[in-house]
Amino acid sequence: MSTEKDIMLGQKTDRIVDYDEVPPSGFGTVLCTWTLIIISGILIVLTFPFSLFVVIKVIPQYERAVIFRLGRIKGGKEQDPGLFFIIPCIDRVERVDTRLKTFDVPPQKILSKDSVTVNVDAIVNFRIVDPVVSVVKVTNADRATRLLAQTTLRNILGSHKLSELLESRESIQQQLRQQLDEGTDPWGVKVETVAIKDVRIPQELQRSMAAEAEAAREAKAKVITATGEVNAARALKEAAESISSSPTAMQLRYLQTLNIIAAERGSTIIFPIPIDMMGPMAHQLQQKATAFPQVQVAEDTKID
Repeated sequence: MSTEKDIMLGQKTDRIVDYDEVPPSGFGTVLCTWTLIIISGILIVLTFPFSLFVVIKVIPQYERAVIFRLGRIKGGKEQDPGLFFIIPCIDRVERVDTRLKTFDVPPQKILSKDSVTVNVDAIVNFRIVDPVVSVVKVTNADRATRLLAQTTLRNILGSHKLSELLESRESIQQQLRQQLDEGTDPWGVKVETVAIKDVRIPQELQRSMAAEAEAAREAKAKVITATGEVNAARALKEAAESISSSPTAMQLRYLQTLNIIAAERGSTIIFPIPIDMMGPMAHQLQQKATAFPQVQVAEDTKID
């Protein structure tokens, strides 16, 4: 009933099959299965102990075994690591490595959204989380993941501008990992990380970007220099106003400057006379000059 409802609504469902609950169909199939098992058991007994090399299997901790008995998955699930037995000529063992795998995505030539051709390569880390699904639903899970990673890399990076590829690399990597993980989830594969190694742009564009960056740095440096000069002038103005408000501060600053000059190794000290000291002297000389009356010399009269 639910299947008919999904079809009426136009929805696509992915039916999950429990391989342990699918029995062989027909009495003849069951009879043939048990006949083959009995014949294989007789062969194992007749060739004992040499048959132990074929019957006994060992898989390490990082692997899982999917056993197909006459085409059906034994137990409906993978075999845990360790020692187990199989029936020759009836069981077929598929080993699945569950360790983290890393591969390099070959450099992909991508046309960005702003029509710039770039070469991008990346690294993908993935692992198989469902060995049964990875064996049943896909021929080669590793190769399928590699091909899907190349296609996903081209599709996603082609929808971004060059500036976004260079500046927003973290968000793009997260988007790549999420979309690639969604694509490989039906295969029993879990994508852990996707890292963009390098984004190579043409040499002409590199020179243009370098010239633009250099011009921006020079403009910024000029602005910083002008701002520093404005601040320095403002500070000098405030210092001058503070010193002019107190004549004693000017003398102290003058003596401090002499102390700094005397501390150096130079042998010549220039001792300038402040203009403020000359002012009172000029005023006193002017007062002395006005104290004495001016002598007027009468012109000699001419006597005819």
